[in-house]
Amino acid sequence: MSCLKKIVPADVPSDKKKLYKEIFERVTKGTGRLMLFAGDQKIEHLNADFFGDNISEDDSDPEHLFRIAGEADIGIFATQLGLISLYGQDYTAVDYLVKLNSKTNLVKTEQMDPVSKQLISVEQVIQFRDNSSLNIYGVGYTIYLGSEFEGEMLLEASRIIYKAHSYGLITILWIYPRGKSVGNEKDPHLIAGATGVAACLGADFVKVNYPDGEGISRAEAFKEAVKAAGRCGVICAGGSSTDPQNFLKRIYDQIHISGARGNATGRNIHQKPLNKAIKICNAISAITYRDVSVEEALKIYTGE
Repeated sequence: MSCLKKIVPADVPSDKKKLYKEIFERVTKGTGRLMLFAGDQKIEHLNADFFGDNISEDDSDPEHLFRIAGEADIGIFATQLGLISLYGQDYTAVDYLVKLNSKTNLVKTEQMDPVSKQLISVEQVIQFRDNSSLNIYGVGYTIYLGSEFEGEMLLEASRIIYKAHSYGLITILWIYPRGKSVGNEKDPHLIAGATGVAACLGADFVKVNYPDGEGISRAEAFKEAVKAAGRCGVICAGGSSTDPQNFLKRIYDQIHISGARGNATGRNIHQKPLNKAIKICNAISAITYRDVSVEEALKIYTGE
């Protein structure tokens, strides 16, 4: 496949451009696409994603996330700095992205519009990187558009991106329309609005939910969001666990029909036992970075 040319943002200082380019090339494997392994749900969804029916016993242990990231073919592993601090020293080869804000799902929208405030600063992440010598290559932040608190999150996100770029790090926004004023969180036009916001804030990638089809295929509907993002790469949330073949087909269509620049997968990876989790990672990466077919990727997963 041909590499998607990356324009280095103008807010990256001249003395950090080389580092930024090296990081971007490393996590995208020279393709301009990103396979993000998402491991931030232990705050977001508490233990519901890690224990229960149809969830491997392996997933009960937080280290399961790091075992996967350490052995599988991924682009970057996103989680909170606290988990990286506890386990990262045993997984020094992993490339990390620090999720700077998180909230639980206990307070429902009916009670209060969602707000997720910054837990740690970019400067503290840099200090941690330098002290630990771990591969900290980026930061991430969630915005809930439509929340009455969106202004606070937009302000934090904007400043985070500018500061992260000043250190040569890549930035990813998680943007979800959510709040009492939002009717359909997966409306294609609204999802496109979210990716456009990410571009306006200068993010390198934006993670959004896969929109509804509304009379056309979801992959066709998703094109609007990809176009609205411009030079900001759109990656799609994996969602709840589903059949591996259907999941791989969806990822393939998002890239080859919609034009997405990758994917962000959590539960469809870590809820599996270690050997299967590694294989599904490798299958996702093969589609993302090597343009293999769904059939070839499924063989990677099944071991055929």
